[in-house]
Amino acid sequence: MTIVVTGAAGFIGSNLVKALNERGETDVIAVDNLKQAEKFNNLVDCEMIDYLDQDDFLPRLAQNQFGKVRAVFHEGACSDTMETDGRYMMANNYRYSLDLLDICEAHGIPFLYASSAATYGAGPQFVEDPGIEKPLNVYGYSKFLFDQIVRRRLQETKIRIVGFRYFNVYGPRENHKGRMASVAFHHFNQFQTEGKVKLFEGWAGYGNGMQQRDFVSVEDVVKVNLHFLKHGKPGIYNLGTGRAQTFNDVAIAVVNTLRSERGETVLSLDQLVETGLLQYIPFPDALKGKYQSFTQADMSRLRSAGYEDDFLTVEAGVARYCRWLLQKGG
Repeated sequence: MTIVVTGAAGFIGSNLVKALNERGETDVIAVDNLKQAEKFNNLVDCEMIDYLDQDDFLPRLAQNQFGKVRAVFHEGACSDTMETDGRYMMANNYRYSLDLLDICEAHGIPFLYASSAATYGAGPQFVEDPGIEKPLNVYGYSKFLFDQIVRRRLQETKIRIVGFRYFNVYGPRENHKGRMASVAFHHFNQFQTEGKVKLFEGWAGYGNGMQQRDFVSVEDVVKVNLHFLKHGKPGIYNLGTGRAQTFNDVAIAVVNTLRSERGETVLSLDQLVETGLLQYIPFPDALKGKYQSFTQADMSRLRSAGYEDDFLTVEAGVARYCRWLLQKGG
């Protein structure tokens, strides 16, 4: 049976298509918008039975032109947290998602979709509870509003709906994301081109580079999605690691992995700062009041739904990612 992946040429979508292929699933319909043409590179090594533009896809799915669809993985969205065009954000992230959900319900198609930890805003709690969700930007609001609709539907729907609130995802196939690529990706490129890594200075009670995020490898994100294709209860779940780590941790993992690959010694944080390999720059005024200085997923609900595998630490996951980037020529 056919599996649909929207946002298939994007970061998480393309990793999902590749993982499906590795599990013998090749009857995949890839849906995306290739206005940013370079994203095609993410699908070159993937197998599928068709590619459709996002605008062509919805009417054809509504007309049941694809036969029996096993599931829809809806990964497509504008993920730029700095986007200021609210009409575009709501049309792309909220309305399109709602129209797709309506069609899936009409045809009895399981619906697994990407939400975001941006729904929580500044925290400090990160539990799947509407009472603590306060998004800081229109991107977070677009995800928050759709989650609210899903909560209502879950009480009466006959299909399986599963939403995943992604925390800070990093890993292969994010080259096209530009400024929205992970800090691990940016650190890798900074160190390769400049011989140093730059982090924000302290702000809002946090020391230099000590802001903390729940950094999760795209490998783990894909594993959870595929687990819920077959197992797990409908609902909205956090998808992080449950472990907050500092931006310093990410920088250390990147620099020391690259140094190790060159046969150079591993250095401590203090040594990296002393030698100028790690530098701190002023915290941007534009981000003040709009920045999550701390995120840490409460994983209780995901665990209670039956997902038991461990998640990669920053040290292990970032090292693996850096080696992948080196293998791909950076």
